[in-house]
Amino acid sequence: MSDDLIARLEQQERDLVLTRFDNADAWRLGCLLVAKATERELPVAIDIRRGTQQLFHAALPGSVADNDTWIERKVRVVERYGASSYLVGRRLAAKGQQLDAGMGVDPALYATHGGAFPIRIKDVGVVAVVTVSGLPQADDHALVVEALGEFA
Repeated sequence: MSDDLIARLEQQERDLVLTRFDNADAWRLGCLLVAKATERELPVAIDIRRGTQQLFHAALPGSVADNDTWIERKVRVVERYGASSYLVGRRLAAKGQQLDAGMGVDPALYATHGGAFPIRIKDVGVVAVVTVSGLPQADDHALVVEALGEFA
């Protein structure tokens, strides 16, 4: 199951590549995620950022301040490894490893839990990160992937 999941996550990253992404696109993607989460009454926080600039953020009913801390930790994983936080976590788990000081990172600052996904531009690479926090990790990840699939 682990190898199948990893292969599926890797395929998502190959498939969900955009041709452009600017501030207006961040707004549209963020609003799409808010609409999906609101319709389903999901208690999530949604975040899109490019580097240190936060382009979109929403905290829906039921979300808590701790969701923002999880967002920060998940985003750092994507920025460091260039892959979704869920994929990084599943790859490590498949090897019986976890992200910790032995890998040169402070686990208080990084979280390999699902929900942060790289916004990748064709022939450019990762330019931003979209994140959902508040659900079980597979569900956070799935919501982002669903929205990106419709957005792309």
